[in-house]
Amino acid sequence: MLKYIVRRILHLIPVIIVISVLIFGIIQLAPGDPVGANLDPKATAEQRQAERERLGLNDPIHIQYLKWAGRSIKGDFGDSYIYKRPVKDVIPKFMWNSFLLNIVVYLFAFAISIPIGIICATKQYSKVDNFWTVFSIIGISMPSFFFGLLLIYFFSIKFKIFPINGMVTPGKNAIGFARVKDILYHMVLPAIVLTIGSMASLVRYTRTSTLEVINQDYIRTARSKGLEEKVVIYKHAFRNALIPIVTIVGFQIPGLFSGAVILEKVFIWPGIGNIMMDSITMRDYNLMMALNMFFALLTLLGNLFADIGYALVDPRIKVE
Repeated sequence: MLKYIVRRILHLIPVIIVISVLIFGIIQLAPGDPVGANLDPKATAEQRQAERERLGLNDPIHIQYLKWAGRSIKGDFGDSYIYKRPVKDVIPKFMWNSFLLNIVVYLFAFAISIPIGIICATKQYSKVDNFWTVFSIIGISMPSFFFGLLLIYFFSIKFKIFPINGMVTPGKNAIGFARVKDILYHMVLPAIVLTIGSMASLVRYTRTSTLEVINQDYIRTARSKGLEEKVVIYKHAFRNALIPIVTIVGFQIPGLFSGAVILEKVFIWPGIGNIMMDSITMRDYNLMMALNMFFALLTLLGNLFADIGYALVDPRIKVE
Protein backbone atom coordinates (compact mmCIF):
# COMPACT_ATOMS: atom_id res chain seq x y z
CA MET A 1 0.00 0.00 0.00
CA LEU A 2 2.78 2.45 0.96
CA LYS A 3 4.69 1.78 -2.28
CA TYR A 4 1.50 2.34 -4.26
CA ILE A 5 0.87 5.70 -2.54
CA VAL A 6 4.47 6.87 -3.08
CA ARG A 7 4.36 5.83 -6.75
CA ARG A 8 1.05 7.63 -7.30
CA ILE A 9 2.37 10.79 -5.67
CA LEU A 10 5.44 10.72 -7.94
CA HIS A 11 3.15 10.30 -10.95
CA LEU A 12 1.29 13.44 -9.88
CA ILE A 13 4.37 15.64 -10.40
CA PRO A 14 4.29 15.74 -14.25
CA VAL A 15 0.49 16.07 -14.14
CA ILE A 16 0.77 19.10 -11.85
CA ILE A 17 3.37 20.66 -14.17
CA VAL A 18 1.09 20.25 -17.21
CA ILE A 19 -1.89 21.65 -15.27
CA SER A 20 0.15 24.65 -14.11
CA VAL A 21 1.21 25.43 -17.70
CA LEU A 22 -2.38 25.25 -18.93
CA ILE A 23 -3.78 27.38 -16.10
CA PHE A 24 -1.02 29.98 -16.45
CA GLY A 25 -1.59 30.19 -20.20
CA ILE A 26 -5.37 30.55 -19.88
CA ILE A 27 -5.04 33.28 -17.24
CA GLN A 28 -2.52 35.19 -19.34
CA LEU A 29 -4.69 34.94 -22.46
CA ALA A 30 -7.73 36.35 -20.65
CA PRO A 31 -8.43 40.04 -21.40
CA GLY A 32 -7.33 42.67 -18.89
CA ASP A 33 -4.40 42.87 -16.49
CA PRO A 34 -3.82 43.72 -12.80
CA VAL A 35 -2.16 47.07 -13.49
CA GLY A 36 -5.31 49.02 -12.67
CA ALA A 37 -5.55 47.44 -9.20
CA ASN A 38 -2.34 49.17 -8.09
CA LEU A 39 -2.72 52.53 -9.79
CA ASP A 40 -4.99 55.53 -9.60
CA PRO A 41 -7.64 55.52 -12.38
CA LYS A 42 -6.15 58.81 -13.59
CA ALA A 43 -2.64 57.31 -13.98
CA THR A 44 -0.82 58.28 -17.15
CA ALA A 45 0.24 55.85 -19.87
CA GLU A 46 3.86 56.16 -18.69
CA GLN A 47 2.88 55.21 -15.15
CA ARG A 48 0.88 52.23 -16.36
CA GLN A 49 3.81 51.09 -18.51
CA ALA A 50 6.18 51.40 -15.56
CA GLU A 51 3.82 49.35 -13.41
CA ARG A 52 3.63 46.63 -16.07
CA GLU A 53 7.41 46.53 -16.13
CA ARG A 54 7.58 46.28 -12.35
CA LEU A 55 5.11 43.37 -12.32
CA GLY A 56 7.00 41.59 -15.10
CA LEU A 57 4.01 41.64 -17.46
CA ASN A 58 6.14 42.78 -20.39
CA ASP A 59 8.23 39.60 -20.35
CA PRO A 60 7.40 36.79 -22.82
CA ILE A 61 4.79 34.41 -21.41
CA HIS A 62 7.22 31.50 -21.04
CA ILE A 63 9.62 33.70 -19.05
CA GLN A 64 6.77 34.81 -16.80
CA TYR A 65 5.84 31.17 -16.21
CA LEU A 66 9.39 30.11 -15.38
CA LYS A 67 9.74 32.99 -12.91
CA TRP A 68 6.42 32.07 -11.29
CA ALA A 69 7.32 28.36 -11.12
CA GLY A 70 10.74 29.13 -9.63
CA ARG A 71 9.20 31.26 -6.88
CA SER A 72 6.37 28.81 -6.22
CA ILE A 73 8.75 25.89 -5.66
CA LYS A 74 10.29 27.94 -2.86
CA GLY A 75 6.86 28.66 -1.37
CA ASP A 76 6.67 32.22 -2.69
CA PHE A 77 3.46 32.68 -4.69
CA GLY A 78 3.94 36.41 -5.07
CA ASP A 79 1.90 39.25 -3.60
CA SER A 80 -1.83 39.70 -3.98
CA TYR A 81 -2.60 42.89 -5.88
CA ILE A 82 -5.94 43.19 -4.05
CA TYR A 83 -4.91 42.54 -0.46
CA LYS A 84 -1.37 43.99 -0.74
CA ARG A 85 0.00 40.97 1.13
CA PRO A 86 1.79 37.75 0.18
CA VAL A 87 -0.62 35.21 -1.30
CA LYS A 88 0.54 32.54 1.16
CA ASP A 89 -0.72 34.78 3.99
CA VAL A 90 -4.06 35.56 2.33
CA ILE A 91 -5.31 32.08 1.42
CA PRO A 92 -5.14 30.15 4.76
CA LYS A 93 -7.65 32.30 6.67
CA PHE A 94 -10.25 32.20 3.91
CA MET A 95 -9.54 28.52 3.24
CA TRP A 96 -10.41 27.49 6.80
CA ASN A 97 -13.59 29.56 6.71
CA SER A 98 -14.70 27.54 3.67
CA PHE A 99 -13.59 24.30 5.31
CA LEU A 100 -15.64 25.08 8.43
CA LEU A 101 -18.79 25.63 6.39
CA ASN A 102 -18.32 22.69 4.03
CA ILE A 103 -17.30 20.08 6.63
CA VAL A 104 -20.55 20.74 8.50
CA VAL A 105 -22.51 20.50 5.24
CA TYR A 106 -20.91 17.24 4.08
CA LEU A 107 -21.25 15.55 7.48
CA PHE A 108 -24.97 16.31 7.51
CA ALA A 109 -25.42 15.48 3.83
CA PHE A 110 -23.75 12.05 4.03
CA ALA A 111 -25.31 11.17 7.39
CA ILE A 112 -28.79 11.86 6.01
CA SER A 113 -28.45 10.87 2.35
CA ILE A 114 -26.99 7.37 2.70
CA PRO A 115 -29.76 5.97 4.97
CA ILE A 116 -32.42 7.66 2.83
CA GLY A 117 -30.89 6.25 -0.37
CA ILE A 118 -30.89 2.73 1.09
CA ILE A 119 -34.53 3.07 2.20
CA CYS A 120 -35.53 4.31 -1.27
CA ALA A 121 -33.79 1.32 -2.86
CA THR A 122 -35.40 -1.24 -0.55
CA LYS A 123 -38.82 0.39 -1.02
CA GLN A 124 -38.61 1.08 -4.72
CA TYR A 125 -41.57 2.99 -6.24
CA SER A 126 -43.14 3.53 -2.81
CA LYS A 127 -44.38 6.94 -1.65
CA VAL A 128 -41.10 7.48 0.20
CA ASP A 129 -39.11 6.67 -2.92
CA ASN A 130 -41.28 8.91 -5.10
CA PHE A 131 -40.97 11.81 -2.65
CA TRP A 132 -37.18 11.68 -2.54
CA THR A 133 -37.01 11.24 -6.31
CA VAL A 134 -38.94 14.47 -6.77
CA PHE A 135 -36.80 16.11 -4.07
CA SER A 136 -33.61 15.06 -5.87
CA ILE A 137 -34.81 16.37 -9.22
CA ILE A 138 -35.76 19.74 -7.71
CA GLY A 139 -32.54 19.93 -5.69
CA ILE A 140 -30.35 19.19 -8.70
CA SER A 141 -32.27 21.51 -11.03
CA MET A 142 -32.61 24.56 -8.78
CA PRO A 143 -29.59 26.94 -8.95
CA SER A 144 -27.99 27.31 -5.54
CA PHE A 145 -27.74 31.10 -5.78
CA PHE A 146 -31.47 31.37 -6.54
CA PHE A 147 -32.38 29.12 -3.60
CA GLY A 148 -30.03 31.13 -1.39
CA LEU A 149 -31.70 34.41 -2.40
CA LEU A 150 -35.11 32.91 -1.61
CA LEU A 151 -33.96 31.94 1.89
CA ILE A 152 -32.48 35.39 2.43
CA TYR A 153 -35.74 37.04 1.38
CA PHE A 154 -38.00 34.93 3.60
CA PHE A 155 -35.84 34.19 6.66
CA SER A 156 -33.65 37.30 6.78
CA ILE A 157 -35.66 40.16 5.27
CA LYS A 158 -39.30 39.21 5.78
CA PHE A 159 -39.24 37.24 9.06
CA LYS A 160 -35.82 38.48 10.33
CA ILE A 161 -34.91 35.12 11.83
CA PHE A 162 -31.37 34.81 10.49
CA PRO A 163 -28.75 37.39 9.44
CA ILE A 164 -28.57 38.34 5.78
CA ASN A 165 -24.87 37.65 5.26
CA GLY A 166 -21.43 37.49 6.78
CA MET A 167 -19.80 35.07 9.19
CA VAL A 168 -20.06 37.05 12.44
CA THR A 169 -22.09 39.99 13.67
CA PRO A 170 -20.19 43.25 12.92
CA GLY A 171 -19.00 45.02 16.06
CA LYS A 172 -19.99 42.21 18.40
CA ASN A 173 -16.42 40.93 18.94
CA ALA A 174 -17.66 37.84 20.75
CA ILE A 175 -15.18 35.34 22.15
CA GLY A 176 -15.34 31.72 23.31
CA PHE A 177 -18.69 29.95 23.12
CA ALA A 178 -20.49 33.19 22.23
CA ARG A 179 -18.37 33.48 19.07
CA VAL A 180 -19.01 29.84 18.14
CA LYS A 181 -22.74 30.42 18.59
CA ASP A 182 -22.60 33.57 16.47
CA ILE A 183 -20.76 31.74 13.64
CA LEU A 184 -23.25 28.84 13.72
CA TYR A 185 -26.11 31.35 13.62
CA HIS A 186 -24.71 32.94 10.45
CA MET A 187 -23.97 29.50 8.99
CA VAL A 188 -27.55 28.22 9.01
CA LEU A 189 -28.80 29.58 5.67
CA PRO A 190 -25.74 28.82 3.51
CA ALA A 191 -25.47 25.39 5.15
CA ILE A 192 -29.10 24.62 4.30
CA VAL A 193 -28.56 25.53 0.64
CA LEU A 194 -25.39 23.46 0.32
CA THR A 195 -26.79 20.49 2.27
CA ILE A 196 -29.91 20.24 0.13
CA GLY A 197 -27.86 20.52 -3.05
CA SER A 198 -25.49 17.78 -1.89
CA MET A 199 -28.30 15.54 -0.65
CA ALA A 200 -30.11 15.75 -3.97
CA SER A 201 -27.30 13.97 -5.81
CA LEU A 202 -26.13 11.75 -2.94
CA VAL A 203 -29.57 10.22 -2.44
CA ARG A 204 -29.76 9.33 -6.13
CA TYR A 205 -26.26 7.85 -6.18
CA THR A 206 -26.91 5.76 -3.06
CA ARG A 207 -30.29 4.57 -4.30
CA THR A 208 -28.94 3.55 -7.71
CA SER A 209 -25.89 1.84 -6.26
CA THR A 210 -27.95 -0.09 -3.70
CA LEU A 211 -30.49 -1.18 -6.33
CA GLU A 212 -27.72 -2.65 -8.47
CA VAL A 213 -26.41 -4.66 -5.53
CA ILE A 214 -29.64 -5.99 -3.98
CA ASN A 215 -30.71 -7.52 -7.29
CA GLN A 216 -27.59 -9.68 -7.57
CA ASP A 217 -27.50 -13.42 -7.00
CA TYR A 218 -25.51 -13.44 -3.77
CA ILE A 219 -28.10 -11.21 -2.10
CA ARG A 220 -30.88 -13.61 -3.09
CA THR A 221 -28.75 -16.45 -1.73
CA ALA A 222 -28.31 -14.62 1.57
CA ARG A 223 -32.07 -14.15 1.83
CA SER A 224 -32.73 -17.80 0.97
CA LYS A 225 -30.54 -18.82 3.92
CA GLY A 226 -33.01 -17.11 6.24
CA LEU A 227 -30.91 -14.07 7.18
CA GLU A 228 -32.79 -11.06 8.48
CA GLU A 229 -33.41 -8.31 5.94
CA LYS A 230 -31.38 -5.82 7.97
CA VAL A 231 -28.40 -8.16 7.96
CA VAL A 232 -28.73 -8.75 4.22
CA ILE A 233 -28.93 -5.05 3.40
CA TYR A 234 -26.51 -3.46 5.84
CA LYS A 235 -23.91 -6.22 6.15
CA HIS A 236 -23.82 -7.80 2.68
CA ALA A 237 -25.30 -5.28 0.25
CA PHE A 238 -24.25 -1.98 1.76
CA ARG A 239 -20.51 -2.61 1.64
CA ASN A 240 -20.56 -3.30 -2.10
CA ALA A 241 -22.92 -0.39 -2.65
CA LEU A 242 -20.33 1.89 -1.04
CA ILE A 243 -17.88 1.56 -3.94
CA PRO A 244 -19.52 4.23 -6.17
CA ILE A 245 -20.11 6.40 -3.09
CA VAL A 246 -16.38 6.31 -2.31
CA THR A 247 -15.83 7.93 -5.71
CA ILE A 248 -18.15 10.77 -4.72
CA VAL A 249 -16.30 11.21 -1.43
CA GLY A 250 -13.04 11.54 -3.35
CA PHE A 251 -14.47 14.22 -5.59
CA GLN A 252 -15.99 16.05 -2.61
CA ILE A 253 -12.60 16.54 -0.94
CA PRO A 254 -11.67 19.60 -3.07
CA GLY A 255 -15.04 21.10 -2.17
CA LEU A 256 -14.20 20.99 1.53
CA PHE A 257 -11.57 23.69 1.00
CA SER A 258 -12.54 25.33 -2.28
CA GLY A 259 -16.01 26.28 -1.07
CA ALA A 260 -19.04 27.22 -3.10
CA VAL A 261 -17.85 30.11 -5.24
CA ILE A 262 -21.20 31.67 -6.18
CA LEU A 263 -22.98 30.86 -2.92
CA GLU A 264 -20.23 32.40 -0.79
CA LYS A 265 -20.64 35.55 -2.86
CA VAL A 266 -24.41 35.56 -2.27
CA PHE A 267 -24.07 35.21 1.51
CA ILE A 268 -20.83 37.26 1.68
CA TRP A 269 -19.25 34.33 3.49
CA PRO A 270 -15.52 35.13 3.85
CA GLY A 271 -14.39 31.91 2.23
CA ILE A 272 -12.03 30.93 -0.50
CA GLY A 273 -14.79 30.98 -3.12
CA ASN A 274 -15.42 34.63 -2.34
CA ILE A 275 -11.80 35.68 -2.86
CA MET A 276 -11.69 33.57 -6.03
CA MET A 277 -14.42 35.75 -7.52
CA ASP A 278 -12.60 38.89 -6.38
CA SER A 279 -9.31 37.70 -7.88
CA ILE A 280 -11.00 37.02 -11.23
CA THR A 281 -12.76 40.40 -11.24
CA MET A 282 -9.61 42.33 -10.31
CA ARG A 283 -7.26 40.19 -12.48
CA ASP A 284 -5.16 39.28 -9.45
CA TYR A 285 -2.92 36.84 -11.36
CA ASN A 286 -0.87 35.62 -8.41
CA LEU A 287 -3.91 34.88 -6.28
CA MET A 288 -5.73 33.23 -9.18
CA MET A 289 -2.79 30.96 -9.95
CA ALA A 290 -2.32 29.92 -6.34
CA LEU A 291 -6.03 29.17 -5.87
CA ASN A 292 -6.37 27.22 -9.12
CA MET A 293 -3.27 25.17 -8.38
CA PHE A 294 -4.55 24.49 -4.89
CA PHE A 295 -7.88 23.24 -6.29
CA ALA A 296 -6.10 21.11 -8.91
CA LEU A 297 -3.87 19.52 -6.27
CA LEU A 298 -6.87 18.75 -4.06
CA THR A 299 -8.66 17.12 -7.00
CA LEU A 300 -5.68 14.88 -7.74
CA LEU A 301 -5.37 13.94 -4.06
CA GLY A 302 -9.11 13.25 -3.97
CA ASN A 303 -8.69 10.72 -6.80
CA LEU A 304 -5.84 9.09 -4.88
CA PHE A 305 -7.93 8.84 -1.70
CA ALA A 306 -10.80 7.37 -3.72
CA ASP A 307 -8.53 4.63 -5.10
CA ILE A 308 -7.31 3.83 -1.60
CA GLY A 309 -10.91 3.81 -0.39
CA TYR A 310 -11.81 1.20 -3.02
CA ALA A 311 -9.27 -1.19 -1.53
CA LEU A 312 -10.53 -0.58 2.00
CA VAL A 313 -14.19 -1.09 1.08
CA ASP A 314 -13.84 -4.00 -1.35
CA PRO A 315 -11.23 -6.71 -0.55
CA ARG A 316 -11.41 -7.86 -4.17
CA ILE A 317 -9.67 -4.64 -5.24
CA LYS A 318 -5.91 -4.61 -4.74
CA VAL A 319 -3.68 -1.56 -5.04
CA GLU A 320 -0.33 -2.44 -6.53
